[in-house]
Amino acid sequence: MPTALITGASRGIGRAFATELAGRGYDVLLVARSADQLEQLATELQQQHGIKAHTLPCDLAAPHAAEQVTEWVNHQTQELAVLINNAGYGMWGRFEELTLTEQQAMLQLNMHLPVALTHRLLPLLHRQAKAYILNVASTAAYQAVPTLTLYAASKAFLLSFSRGLRYELRESGVSVTCLSPGATTTDFADRAGMSAGLQATANKVSMTPAQVAQFGIGALLAGEAEVIPGALNKISSKLTSLVPKALTEKIAAGIYEKHLK
Repeated sequence: MPTALITGASRGIGRAFATELAGRGYDVLLVARSADQLEQLATELQQQHGIKAHTLPCDLAAPHAAEQVTEWVNHQTQELAVLINNAGYGMWGRFEELTLTEQQAMLQLNMHLPVALTHRLLPLLHRQAKAYILNVASTAAYQAVPTLTLYAASKAFLLSFSRGLRYELRESGVSVTCLSPGATTTDFADRAGMSAGLQATANKVSMTPAQVAQFGIGALLAGEAEVIPGALNKISSKLTSLVPKALTEKIAAGIYEKHLK
């Protein structure tokens, strides 16, 4: 049975990815920090879709997380067909006022983990006639975002990494897709420490995790390179390439900085 590995699978978009893939007949390997939430999800997916679901509670921001996950995956399956690098979070605030330790932990999860997992799991993916990698970036990947400076930079890295790797693997059976959602009804804003005002603004244009996951998995299986769900998100991302960078940065700063205490 083809198997999919999803990081950050216990809630939000990660949970929706697992549900979408289980509905398409994939066994799933679920990794996140919360053991209880993972077990609950695994039970639901097995009962509703008749697939196998295995869980690994793991702090994915830890330096050796990729090694731990890879060893576990190799014990669970030799039919890994999908790798979804979904785990990640943002931190809101001025770069010099946020602690370096906190920001480095975010970069570890947002950048170093997907790179390490991809490198370690590619040999397993190459065993399949057709396999897929989905890296979850953000519309923030398309411009600098003051007060989300390192988060946006980490997602820009992930987008560039995805496109470069996709080209390198173009003659293999492994397809790489980068998904860049906009505002989504998850706990991202709470985790990033954003104000209620910013959260209320984002909620007006948010997509649901299920919508994003359905769009992302469809694009992945269609072999698309780079996808942005939602018409408004596509338009805004396109506009950032047509106007001066200084202007987009000023607009972003006007949205985010005014809510800082």
